[in-house]
Amino acid sequence: MTAVDAISALQRRYETFFAAQPGVPFAVAPPGGPARTVGTGDPQFTIVIKDERGAKALAALDQFAVAVAYLQGSLDVDGDLAAALRMRAFFTDRHPIAFLGRFVPALLRGRREDDRRSISHHYDEDSEFFLTFLDRRHRCYTEGVFASDDEPLEDAMTRKMDLALEAIGVGPGDHVLEVGGGWGAFAEHAARRGIQVTTTTLAKESERYLVDLFDRERLPVRVVREHIFNYSPGERYDAIVNMGVTEHLPDYRTTLRKYAELLRPGGRVYLDALAMRRKHVVSTFMKRYIYPGASAPLLLHQYLRHVAHSPFELLSLVDDRHNYYLTCREWARRLDDARDDIAKRWGEPLYRRFRLFLWGSAAGFDTGMVQAYRWVLQLPEAAR
Repeated sequence: MTAVDAISALQRRYETFFAAQPGVPFAVAPPGGPARTVGTGDPQFTIVIKDERGAKALAALDQFAVAVAYLQGSLDVDGDLAAALRMRAFFTDRHPIAFLGRFVPALLRGRREDDRRSISHHYDEDSEFFLTFLDRRHRCYTEGVFASDDEPLEDAMTRKMDLALEAIGVGPGDHVLEVGGGWGAFAEHAARRGIQVTTTTLAKESERYLVDLFDRERLPVRVVREHIFNYSPGERYDAIVNMGVTEHLPDYRTTLRKYAELLRPGGRVYLDALAMRRKHVVSTFMKRYIYPGASAPLLLHQYLRHVAHSPFELLSLVDDRHNYYLTCREWARRLDDARDDIAKRWGEPLYRRFRLFLWGSAAGFDTGMVQAYRWVLQLPEAAR
């Protein structure tokens, strides 16, 4: 398969894909030759073909093949990568065997063990890698809440921590359970205000980082490496916080039942998550390289149906899509700024994997393909 074949395939696809909508011109640069523009106008980005494997992936018009070729260095993108990723639907993504394979490990290992392995796949990279692009103040790995589009990420994350504390109505001496400790953003923020926190995680690297952080800072935080479904502390908490972990707990009925078991009557649960309207539109690349296993975006309509059949009351629901777009855009920019350091310490493939992930997520939120919400639940005083 040659670069000429790839360009011809792209031109044919361009004519049909943009037949009823404004076109997005781009260029394709074959190895050792001049770039050729596909479409009319100034190219918004250039796809650079490095070798025959890259040409073959492009000619196949297959989204997953193109992503893998990029990861392997057979393809590159010059210019606006976000613009290229907004055209995700230009390439097909039909991989039924890969889709069915998402569920086989859970059947063989059991859901909770599969959850542990899936979380480890993503979060057990060196913590220092994630810190190259997260905010410097809190190290928070979910969306901030921005007062303006140009507000510093650190300030947006502080606002988010404060909003979460206000939403659950806790103060000094109260005990909060956090589902998914990450790199200690919420737990540290709350603990510095005299709130006791127990935080759970499934990742060994997260546990190591958190234990070291809270021991060093002498903060009232207990770290537990255990699946939340298995966690039975023998006490009830004043509030529960879940920042970005609902995607990894798609069994809404069991999750809400567990929250009710762990929360005192009158207590509140703060949550935020990315969402989609349909579960099965997650790309093969995301499921293979970013979040394998049964993790899935929040399906808000299904979630609220389960809330209606639970003892919980829904106190608030806020659209956070634009906040998540701004957050991912800033993470992606910081990742790009740290490219040389990341490639030197952890390798070019890891940089490329997260570059596709972060810029692709930003594009998804920007176009509305992906949504995001934060919401608050309350267990009524009469609940038992």
